[in-house]
Amino acid sequence: MHVRCPDRPPEDVYREVLELLAGLSPVVQALPPGCALVELKGALHYHGTDAAHLGEMLRVRTVSRLGVDVRAGIGPTITVAATASAQVEGTGGVLAVAPRRVADWLGPLPVRALHGIGPRQAAALYDYGIHSAGQLAAVSPATVQRLLGKRAGRLAADRARGIDPRSVVPQALPASAAVRHRFTHHALDGATVRAALLDLVVRLGPLLRRRGQAARALTLTLRFADGTSRDRTRRLPEPSAHDQDLRAVAYRLMDAAGLQRARLTGIALRAEDLVDAGRVTEQISLDATRESRLMAEQAMDRVRDRFGPASIGPAAVLPFRRAS
Repeated sequence: MHVRCPDRPPEDVYREVLELLAGLSPVVQALPPGCALVELKGALHYHGTDAAHLGEMLRVRTVSRLGVDVRAGIGPTITVAATASAQVEGTGGVLAVAPRRVADWLGPLPVRALHGIGPRQAAALYDYGIHSAGQLAAVSPATVQRLLGKRAGRLAADRARGIDPRSVVPQALPASAAVRHRFTHHALDGATVRAALLDLVVRLGPLLRRRGQAARALTLTLRFADGTSRDRTRRLPEPSAHDQDLRAVAYRLMDAAGLQRARLTGIALRAEDLVDAGRVTEQISLDATRESRLMAEQAMDRVRDRFGPASIGPAAVLPFRRAS
C-alpha cells in the first residue's frame, strides 16, 4: 500500500500517520515528507480482512484522530500502488488494483501517470507517438531502451507492465511515539478528559511494547477551543513502556496543567527520548501489586495480539474505543 498525505503535513502529523500505519503492519517504510509504503501481506491474515478494507480503516483513523484524510493506493507492486494513490480523486480515498487487473488498469493511463516516469521521459515517449501505458507496454523493451537509454528504458518498460521487484524496506523506528484524541464536543468535564487521557495511555503503552521501546519522557499536548495549544513535558524516573508508569506521569502532567473549566477540543500524549527496551534495567520489585499488574499487562497484550487492540482495556475507555 502506498499512502499519500495531503499537501506537505507538519512533521508531527506525519509521524503520527506513520504510527497509525505501524498499527496496521509492522513493515512500514517512510517516504518523507508526506508518503509511506506499507507491506500488507502479513497484516491481511492478522486483521482477517482484505487490503481495501485496511485502507479504509486507515482513512477512518487518520480522519478521526488526526483530522487528516489520506490517499491510499493498493497493488501487487510498489509501482502499481504508488500509481494508484496518485489517481485517487479528491482529498482522500482508497484505490485497490487486483493483480489480475493490473494490465487492464494501467493500459489507458497516460505514460506521465506511471510512478517513476518523469516529465522528460514522458515527453520523449510522446514524440514517438507513445501516449499511454498500454502503448508503452506493447513496445519491446529493447526499443524503449533505445529511446530513453538503457537503464531508464528498462525501468520504463517494466513500469508499464506493472513489474517492480522492489520490496518495502522498514525504516528505523521514529524517535517518538504519539497518540491523540479529538473530542466531538468541547470537553469541560474533568472526568471525561481524564478518561480520554487514560485511553491514550493504554494505547501508547502497547504501541511501545510492540516496538520493543521504552520512553524516558512524556509530553502532554492540550488543544483549546480558541485554537491555541499547550505542551507540558515530564521525564520518567526510569525508562518504561508499562501502563502503570506512563499513567502516573500522564496524570501528573494533567494535574499540573490546572485546567479548571478550560474548553478542550483534543489531547495528545507523546512518548519521547525512546530507548531499546532490551537495554532497560528492570529493578527487582518487592511490590506484589506491581508484579501482578505487570503479569496482567502481559496477558492483555496477548489478547490484543490475537483479537485486536480494542478487545480489552479499562472500562472507563470503552466509549472512546467505540468512537474510534
